[in-house]
Amino acid sequence: MAWLLVIVAGMLETGFAVCLKLSHGFTRLWPTVAFASFALGSFGLLTLSLKRLDVGPAYAVWTGIGAAGTAVYGMIFLGDLVSTLKIVSISFVILGVIGLQLSGSAH
Repeated sequence: MAWLLVIVAGMLETGFAVCLKLSHGFTRLWPTVAFASFALGSFGLLTLSLKRLDVGPAYAVWTGIGAAGTAVYGMIFLGDLVSTLKIVSISFVILGVIGLQLSGSAH
């Protein structure tokens, strides 16, 4: 269950990163409100998961999901540059996240 919280928190991290861009420096109301909501949810779920998980692997998985999710979202929906190297690098991040998740760091 703790790992599920980390995974959802990582997805919410993607949401807050995208909304941060869409807020244009907190000058647009609804993207700013969405950013705050996603950020609070993400940090809240990460905090709950850390009651059962080691901080290193949990934090790495959280940031990995957020980074990979944000990069993929940017390429698909925001017109970010798509390259083979970027896709391979994102794949390595995802593989690292899976490896950390399988490392059995739960108490």
